[in-house]
Amino acid sequence: MSDEGYRYGTHRFWEMLQGILFWSTLALSVILSFVAPVWVIVFIIVFDLFWLFRVVYFVIHLVSAWRDYRATIATDWFAKLSDVPGADRIHHVVFLPTYREDVEIIRATLRSIRDCRFPNDRIMLVLAGESRDAARFRRNAELIRREFGGVFKKIIVTEHPMGLPDEIPGKGSNLNWAGHRVSEVLAAEFPFVADEDIVVSSFDVDTVVHPQYFSYLAYLYRTVPSPTRTSYQPVALFSNNIWSTPAPVRIAAFGTTFWILTELARPERLWTFSSHSMPWVMLKDVGFWQKDIVTEDSRIFMQAFLHYEGDYRVTPMFMPVSMDTVTGDTYVQALVALYRQMRRWAWGVEHLPYMMEQFPKHPKISRRIKFKYVFNHVEGMYTWAVAPLLIFILGWLPLWLTSTEANAFVQAAPFTLEWLMRLAMGGAFVSGTLSLTLLPPRPASVKKWTWLVMVAQWALLPFTFILFGAFPAIDAQTRLMVGKYLGFNVTAKKRIG
Repeated sequence: MSDEGYRYGTHRFWEMLQGILFWSTLALSVILSFVAPVWVIVFIIVFDLFWLFRVVYFVIHLVSAWRDYRATIATDWFAKLSDVPGADRIHHVVFLPTYREDVEIIRATLRSIRDCRFPNDRIMLVLAGESRDAARFRRNAELIRREFGGVFKKIIVTEHPMGLPDEIPGKGSNLNWAGHRVSEVLAAEFPFVADEDIVVSSFDVDTVVHPQYFSYLAYLYRTVPSPTRTSYQPVALFSNNIWSTPAPVRIAAFGTTFWILTELARPERLWTFSSHSMPWVMLKDVGFWQKDIVTEDSRIFMQAFLHYEGDYRVTPMFMPVSMDTVTGDTYVQALVALYRQMRRWAWGVEHLPYMMEQFPKHPKISRRIKFKYVFNHVEGMYTWAVAPLLIFILGWLPLWLTSTEANAFVQAAPFTLEWLMRLAMGGAFVSGTLSLTLLPPRPASVKKWTWLVMVAQWALLPFTFILFGAFPAIDAQTRLMVGKYLGFNVTAKKRIG
């Protein structure tokens, strides 16, 4: 069963800590810029130097992961499966939670799964809808059954009821309900399929899989050590509709992909994110997804990590799954949707009080490992909120308030900061270059000169870094700090030709 304990509001200090760290940094940066500007200048230069080293570190891991990605998609994994013992027993169960999506979005996902190089008769689909959207969902489910009913081993349709106790409406509660229903179906209709032979993929409903995704996943599941003690994280590409979205949305989409790639290159830090895969055995052991949180995609990893007393990890999959970027009917609506999506991802700050509440209950997990997870989480959330402001705004405040005639150090500071920033922006050049290799084919409705926009858009990185990086993170951390808990908002899906 899942670990019980932390609920919103039960560990207020740990909920407040991340926000306190940010607002304390902001307040001290402003106050000390007036009181002791030279000391602030020293801090900013040291911070920018740290950030430069971090960018270099990022670029090294990004290029390494990109090379692994290119090698992985060039390999015939279905052919390699024929030499793997037990691969013919693997069954895939794919969860597709849906709420208010058009049937065309669902159909595109199912077609990509159907066309994979893996036997469809060993793939089961779970179309998990909400009773809040019953009419649309039932209509879509019937259309899907008609078109794909004879294609896969089984299509299981679940409908999550409204108003169940101890839940918040969202993907986690939907998946929790669907998981229990699927367990009943498997036990009743497929008792001959062992739990150890079932691999689950939890996908956003707009996920388009690479043709070799399930073959590669089966290969990993049969070849990695202790396959039921690891989740499997692919490369998330937000590119299904990327040619028709605003430039800031595209930058944020590629930025997320590059962050995932660098995390895949450092599996010791890796949590699950967005669409990913995991053992059915683990899901049953932990009691399925937690149903009263927003960030169920990463929380499910920590649930397993705790349940198995630290004997759980994430295996990198350098294989892509492609999803939609956020969108809207107008440019402004698309930017608002982007902000809300980034804030929802930043709501991962809710994992800190959960870890601090649960870790003391698991003495078998070493203190070093616990500290690593807490430190990485706090540091990552802190720099997400603070770094863009320190680099592009607050770092210049003490210079504006200090006479350049004060001393040689102050006189040299602007030159030093400018060069540190220029060198750090080299990461944007590398990112922009690699982003061109990840683009899907240009739709006929998109003008050829849009390629130039795809290159020039990276000039907007500082703007995007602040408005759609720092601000959503600050928003999330402040909401948790003051107890204004975030609900789950669904990303609108829309594709243009």
